[in-house]
Amino acid sequence: MASESKITTNHDEIRRWVEQRGGHPARVKGTGKGSDEGLLRIDFPGYSGGDSLEEISWEDFFDKFEEKELAFLYQDKTAGGEESRFSKLVSRKEHKH
Repeated sequence: MASESKITTNHDEIRRWVEQRGGHPARVKGTGKGSDEGLLRIDFPGYSGGDSLEEISWEDFFDKFEEKELAFLYQDKTAGGEESRFSKLVSRKEHKH
């Protein structure tokens, strides 16, 4: 199935997928409290939500990714065979891989 979703916690695999599509790690501005730096996101320039996002380093992204025990759910291709930018950060506990 062309639009099948995959899930990974591999940092190199996540970074490669994001960068191949022109994206970068980001956090949502104003969502952090105290030592919590905010909700993680992957930002693709030109897509909605850009104004509310702040670019962060891969090191900061993966530190928080591990701390929050997240996994990366993504698609390589859309149902129509085009390159997909669909991705989502999910809980490892809820999505065993």
